[in-house]
Amino acid sequence: MAELSQQEEILGKAYDIRLIQRLWKFIVPYKRLFWMAMLLLPLQQAFGLAQPYLMKIGIDQYIAGRDLKGLQGVGLLFLAAVVGETVTLFFHYYFSMLVAQRCLADLRVAVFSHVQKLPMSYFDRNPVGRLVTRMTTDVDVLQEMFSSGVMTLISDFVMVFWIIGIMFYLHVELALVSLALIPPMAVAINFFRVKARQTYRQIRERIARINAYLAEAISGMGVIQLFAREEKSYREFDKLNSDHREAYHLSNLYEASLYSMVEAAGSVSVALLLWYGGGEVLHGVIGIGTLVAFKEYINRFFVPLRDFSQKYAVMQSAMSSAERIFQLLDTPVTIESPKNALIPKPFRGEVVFDNVWFHYKPDDPVLKGVSFRIEPGEKVAVVGATGAGKTTTIKLLNRFYDIQKGYIKVSGVDVREWDLQALRQHIGVVLQDVFLFSGDVRANLALGDRSISMDRIEKAAQFANADRFIQWLPGTFDAQVRERGSNFSAGQRQLLSLARVLVFQPEILVMDEATSSVDTETELLIQDALDKVMKDRTCLVIAHRLSTIRNADRIIVLHHGVVREMGSHAELMEKRGIYYRLYQLQYEREELKLATYDAAAKIHD
Repeated sequence: MAELSQQEEILGKAYDIRLIQRLWKFIVPYKRLFWMAMLLLPLQQAFGLAQPYLMKIGIDQYIAGRDLKGLQGVGLLFLAAVVGETVTLFFHYYFSMLVAQRCLADLRVAVFSHVQKLPMSYFDRNPVGRLVTRMTTDVDVLQEMFSSGVMTLISDFVMVFWIIGIMFYLHVELALVSLALIPPMAVAINFFRVKARQTYRQIRERIARINAYLAEAISGMGVIQLFAREEKSYREFDKLNSDHREAYHLSNLYEASLYSMVEAAGSVSVALLLWYGGGEVLHGVIGIGTLVAFKEYINRFFVPLRDFSQKYAVMQSAMSSAERIFQLLDTPVTIESPKNALIPKPFRGEVVFDNVWFHYKPDDPVLKGVSFRIEPGEKVAVVGATGAGKTTTIKLLNRFYDIQKGYIKVSGVDVREWDLQALRQHIGVVLQDVFLFSGDVRANLALGDRSISMDRIEKAAQFANADRFIQWLPGTFDAQVRERGSNFSAGQRQLLSLARVLVFQPEILVMDEATSSVDTETELLIQDALDKVMKDRTCLVIAHRLSTIRNADRIIVLHHGVVREMGSHAELMEKRGIYYRLYQLQYEREELKLATYDAAAKIHD
């Protein structure tokens, strides 16, 4: 967590041409629309810059010469320039936003696709809220960059030089007087640019902290309320919110200073123009039309400079967001299918752990030389105290993590040589913490795969005993599932999880058994479903129930990451070793309860 925060806070330059180059790759598929938008800019500028000059001609030549016909002609040209500027501005903005929406949609898809490929170790280190920020808030900031016209910054400065050229062409001395404040203003703009850059980084980093905290707090709201932690949670959030507000306040201070400075410079320049230019008009050196044209050109000169403060703020924020997005996209996918991935055929269900060493943190191994073999169709239970490494074996078998030493083979092939998608299709996983997605029951059982027939889904639910409560739901299989399945009990979620495994019919079943906090009837249904699901399948089970342990073909006892004992329930009880002590501590009381359940099951049948 500390490492992530450091990366978030120390990001280097906010503006980097390399980021623009990487964003350009997402624009390339729509480059025709992009260049159409860009080609409209010089036309728009030409129409805009022609208007003050036409005003000069109209005043100095036709009004002064009382030429009504010529004045009408200039008026029509002026109207044509206004219409041309309006039309080109509309299509420029339309094409720009069309490109923006399409390329940013592609960027979101690219980020989400990459996140799906990242190893589980990445999600162990990174809060969900930060990742959500990357795909939503940070991409929205890039959208704001397009909508605010930041892509026209270069053309704005080109127009500034065109205006300077026209002003010097009309009258050199008047141009020098009007632009006298530009050098000191350029120094001030650079000062505010450097100062503001730091605040934009702080803003993006602090909004990420807020999102991460909110994601965690809202998900754990039940715990917060249960332990009456609302006040402390409020203070923590208020501190994060205050930090974010202060960063924004500082950014607004710099923006307001820059904006007001440009406004003041524009007003002073107009005053200098009237002071010097008015004298030139009175002395007959220039016409009043030239003075009017200069006034219009000065206004147009300061428009891009006035907008610069806003556009620069958006640009800096966008570059900061882009840096974070590409930092996520640059995160290496350390677990993926090899180039010459294997899919063994025919598939055999054996699983082999051979001298497996694994650690989450260096120099702190969780598994130390673990070796065992599960034959096709065999049911093996793994028991041990908390922290012994039981759940880790499940994660390694599915290759959520890569081991540091030894090998794990499925169907005779090292899992690192398997096609990753095919490997996970052959292995069904039922975790203790069942995750259900928002949607309906059918979508959760088929995981959104509409090619799976309804008949197959219904049979899986019936086999897993989930149909007993699904049939009473409003809409049955079309019943809505709220976020994380909060409208279902723990037992119902477990039955749905078992049914989901059966829908995909894996040859190997890996499960972290969970029957805690359920009533007796639901526990009987879960046990019956487990017995049916595990039949004729290779099973690796982290056993919490005595019945599962006693019905297993073999029991593996893990202790501090080492396989200490292996055998049947009867064999291990005779040894009177670690398993015997675990049995006395954890399972002896369940013996009586199991007998009661067996009797209840007979009555139920």
